[in-house]
Amino acid sequence: MRLVFAGTPEVAVPALDALIGSGRHEVVAVVTRPDAPAGRGRRLVASPVAQRAEEAGIEVLKPVKPRDEAFLARLGEIGPDCCPVVAYGALLPRVALDIPAHGWVNLHFSLLPAWRGAAPVQHSIMGGDEITGASTFLIEEGLDSGPVYGTVTETIRPTDTSGDLLTRLAFAGSGLLAATMDGIEDGTLKAVPQPADGITLAPKITVEDAHVDWSVPALRADRIVRGCTPAPGAWTVFRGERLKLIQVTPVPERTDLAPGVLSVGKNNVYVGTGSHAVELLWVQAQGKKPMRAADWARGVRITDGEMLGA
Repeated sequence: MRLVFAGTPEVAVPALDALIGSGRHEVVAVVTRPDAPAGRGRRLVASPVAQRAEEAGIEVLKPVKPRDEAFLARLGEIGPDCCPVVAYGALLPRVALDIPAHGWVNLHFSLLPAWRGAAPVQHSIMGGDEITGASTFLIEEGLDSGPVYGTVTETIRPTDTSGDLLTRLAFAGSGLLAATMDGIEDGTLKAVPQPADGITLAPKITVEDAHVDWSVPALRADRIVRGCTPAPGAWTVFRGERLKLIQVTPVPERTDLAPGVLSVGKNNVYVGTGSHAVELLWVQAQGKKPMRAADWARGVRITDGEMLGA
């Protein structure tokens, strides 16, 4: 099939690579978000997908909005058979959805209908799921509600951050997306409607969502930190300033600390929660680089009874 691939961030690149290297389909163009400011100089930088497409000599389309007439006209001229999508980042209008004969097929990083929305991986970790995965589905105008072509499962490991899990899903999902294109082309794969039950939503994680309330149980605090790493980054407050929490681990044997209260040893820093303590492993103070929590504690000279949080 002639494919137009739509995607923007680094997590979409493995799928693009899989389709370019499939030997069965031709990626004739890529659709991605416009160049965005990045770095200290805030200069405009092309998306990771755009950079990879340019390296491969593939035409890149960067509409401000996918309903732009010039973009729709060019897409019609290209005449793709199907448009595979991974984390493109913009809603597609019906007029665009109708152009390819086999529609737009999205690779979504959850086992639909669970975790429909922008942040499925973060929500799966924060929700305490043990298993997640990726799904390919036909895009409709509803939110991740279209019929599903296929899935692949992935175990959530006890120490997984959303970054760790998303990386594994990006590579597992790339094979699923390529296989879905094969099945659509040869007619062996039919999309199956999603069940009406089991629907959960995964809206974008806000900075406030990433704020750790130490009155919650230790497992919940750990899941918030892992789910919000690397972005937007879990945080708390220490001496009136924001402290980023990069890595913590539950310590069930420490039940002597009230929520938010710190306890500092020679090489360990513990904080109480609503159940038992967690150990702070890596933190980042405002204006500082990430550091081991024990080094941070020595530097700020924590006194007995000091607390994290409001």
